[in-house]
Amino acid sequence: METKGTSERYDRGMAALMALAPDKAQAVQEALGGVAPDLGRFVVEFGYGDIFTRPGLSPELRQTATIAALTALGNAAPQLAFHVEAGLAAGLSPEAVVEIVYVATVFAGFPAGINAIGVCREVFAAKGVTVTPPDAYAGQPADRRERGLAALSVTSREAGERVLTSMDGIAPDFGGWLLDFSYGDVISRGVLSPEAKEIAMIAAATARGTMGPQLAVHVRAGLSVGLTREQIVETVMQMAAYAGFPAAINGMLVVRDVFAATGS
Repeated sequence: METKGTSERYDRGMAALMALAPDKAQAVQEALGGVAPDLGRFVVEFGYGDIFTRPGLSPELRQTATIAALTALGNAAPQLAFHVEAGLAAGLSPEAVVEIVYVATVFAGFPAGINAIGVCREVFAAKGVTVTPPDAYAGQPADRRERGLAALSVTSREAGERVLTSMDGIAPDFGGWLLDFSYGDVISRGVLSPEAKEIAMIAAATARGTMGPQLAVHVRAGLSVGLTREQIVETVMQMAAYAGFPAAINGMLVVRDVFAATGS
């Protein structure tokens, strides 16, 4: 039911915002009210009323995608802080939030990852949250290369192997770094589920806007670890609110091509 002066979309979006961050739900409206009140309305109506409340992804996975995207973009610390807090409210553990940043660091680099961890630290301190470093490689080989090969075989399979092989004649050490660090150090970690890791990687690659080949690898990987077509599509659609429509459109074209090629 609409309240006086608002739309059903706005009310739906504000209800979602209140559930995630009741003490900050009005902050955007108040900050923009004297200059661009309609922008605040767009945030609530479109970002939350149209997108966040869609049933295709759980609130926890939507926050996983958003934290990964904002980390990868590297230019939205206040919004990242909001979504770290919202992620905790949606059910993410602080350890899971940190792991999402690790995953996004593979795509955005160490400066983006370090800055994002700084934001997480401030939010955790304000909320009185303690992070317990996990045993991320429990039950896995001690050797990075072995862990990387195992993670590659479960997720990217032939697509990932083709990327590694393509480096052989040019920069074999680079291919080794890709395998040992990206897969052996990060993707093999056991804190996030395989599905959550691929949601984070699809979000990060879409948000960056220049990673079509890498996005295709991880759309395939997402299907391999059990993501549905709907979950992948919803993740890319959500990026329109954070990275803009061009990035989301380009990401969706990659998704379309992968679905067609795999018969998904």
